Amino acid sequence: MIKYRPGDSVGPLENWPFDNPKSNYVIKKGNPRASGRMDAGGPGHTTRTGIWRCTAGVFECTEQGDELMTILSGRCRLTDTITGEVSELGPGESLFVRDGSRVIWEILEDVTKVFFGHKSDGF
Repeated sequence: MIKYRPGDSVGPLENWPFDNPKSNYVIKKGNPRASGRMDAGGPGHTTRTGIWRCTAGVFECTEQGDELMTILSGRCRLTDTITGEVSELGPGESLFVRDGSRVIWEILEDVTKVFFGHKSDGF
């Protein structure tokens, strides 16, 4: 088992640049930097789970896979570019985002999240 709680150390993370062409990242404000780690699944699998961290800034992207996320630290605001729905999240709060959603991420305070993703045709 792997247990994550707001405020706990998540251990070492790797640099995760905003360079996946499928996600079509557009940096809109600041200089956000992402890092992360896969704890299970990933490329070649239909599921993945892990940790993601991002510094303050704003970017837009197309989400790859259905994802349930829980914020462990920091604050962010996600806006669905199609529906206009806005969700602001802080520690302990969760959100589900659908595969293919075009989302604007506003990282208000450096964010660390745990995520579980599913993509039926694999990541």
